[in-house]
Amino acid sequence: MPTMPKSFLWTRTDTAGAEHALVDDRQGLTARGTQVAVDPVPYTCRYQLTTDPGWSTTRLAVEVEGAGWLRSVRLERTADRWRVTTAEQGDLDAALTAAGHPPAGLPGTDDPDRLADARDVDLGGSPLFNTLPVRRLGLADEPADTPHRIAVAWVQVPSLLVVAAEQVYSGAGPGRIRFRSDTFTADIHLDADGYVRRYPGLAERA
Repeated sequence: MPTMPKSFLWTRTDTAGAEHALVDDRQGLTARGTQVAVDPVPYTCRYQLTTDPGWSTTRLAVEVEGAGWLRSVRLERTADRWRVTTAEQGDLDAALTAAGHPPAGLPGTDDPDRLADARDVDLGGSPLFNTLPVRRLGLADEPADTPHRIAVAWVQVPSLLVVAAEQVYSGAGPGRIRFRSDTFTADIHLDADGYVRRYPGLAERA
């Protein structure tokens, strides 16, 4: 397994948790990362991400594990179609129900064609994945208030349900972008390379 030249650590601000990502961005992005969090139940999430040289995602593999359960999902893009494969051991829904939360349902998606327009993936709870559209679209150099509406394959954590979602990114001044999805809006602070420094309500980089 090759070594990675960059390392980022984020601390969650919405719950007890953190993320460590190792990245190589010399030709697109290759990344490996680990998330840990306690909400809705304690879990560890490990992922591997690959993009093409233009920062469009080509592959994402995710594995999430907690007490008595383990789930995985793999997304691979070829031409204009996504292939989604999943696996599950144990019973996440039983763990969620025991903790007073609703069941998550099955991982993955029953209709990958709904993801056809997506060039980006978004892994729940991870600040790293906001960098994908920032770099792919060159948003760090965009003037303020120029909206870009994009389709993403949103991978929810810990369920690993894959949902076609619409997100809007726009400039918000030097070193900031505005992110909007449905009724949620956040002004995200970036470094000079487009990686998240501070995501209000989610995480801050150590």
